[in-house]
Amino acid sequence: MSRYNTRVDLPALKIGPYELDSPFVLAPMAGVTDKPFRRLCRHFGAGMTTSEMTTADTRLWQTPKSRHRLDLDLDAVPVAVQIAGSEPGQLALAARACVERGAQIIDINMGCPAKKVCKKLAGSALMQDEILVARILDAVVAAVDVPVTLKMRTGWDPEHRNGPQIARIAEDSGIRSLAVHGRTRACRYNGEAEYETIARVKQSVSIPVIANGDLSTPEKSLEVLRLTNADGLMIGRGAQGRPWIFRELNFYLENGVQKVPLDKTELRAIMLDHLDELHRFYGVKRGVRVARKHLTWYCEKLANADEFRYQAVRVNSASEQLRLTKEYFDRDDGGLSLAA
Repeated sequence: MSRYNTRVDLPALKIGPYELDSPFVLAPMAGVTDKPFRRLCRHFGAGMTTSEMTTADTRLWQTPKSRHRLDLDLDAVPVAVQIAGSEPGQLALAARACVERGAQIIDINMGCPAKKVCKKLAGSALMQDEILVARILDAVVAAVDVPVTLKMRTGWDPEHRNGPQIARIAEDSGIRSLAVHGRTRACRYNGEAEYETIARVKQSVSIPVIANGDLSTPEKSLEVLRLTNADGLMIGRGAQGRPWIFRELNFYLENGVQKVPLDKTELRAIMLDHLDELHRFYGVKRGVRVARKHLTWYCEKLANADEFRYQAVRVNSASEQLRLTKEYFDRDDGGLSLAA
């Protein structure tokens, strides 16, 4: 018997004109949610995926990193792009440029706690300056004809949880939905996420609110929906090495019970296809490097995978990564662990 309440009455999640097929969406994560990973999560039922955080300084968009981040999923609806910066005019120009490339939703990052972002007064550092927040949101909303959304935290630090105030500013500026991570900027990813402030944000506005933070199991995720009264959930680290979490969440929401775990054959195909997509998307040299972190995350869910992980993250050849993965699954003791 689950210790969580699994009964949640959840209407369809709409962002502007777009009604999502699922209330469970993938969080934009720099260095993680590239085009191959977004495609994989949509395959497993993510209601929306958003590009990795991209700088609003369009002068930097010609770097290989930015080109990959701006390789949009034009076959997905809605096509969502996240931008980050602190200059209202610069963000407005970047939003317009993204729409010209095919973006159907522009997301503004005020949630990233990384020092290199916050030292430029971008990301979650912006939550210190509510006047600047309003100027940025007003400028971006006025610049484009597509829905603009906002990703934020509960506040700057535990003594200044101004999430509800920022939420009201956002709604007044024309923001169409909010995603709220249950930590302050000062908390970074330490400790446990708290959901009381997300519930207060939800009570403060009439636009959709999507809860985020420590959503690693279907049971806990639906409990967070109930506690916050949120309109949807944004899955971040819980999807790393487990892109099928969206299938599990959708099944649990509909049926109230856990879906039968993946079998060995399906997991083998998922990992091999993902590796192949990474190698082709980035090219072999960079693709092998990017694949290493995904292999590490997959191995956290696998039994007897220490030796496989040790070898697979050290080879420099795409064929070797694929060979080692096949060999791991051909062993008799390979398989999923029971750990969440």
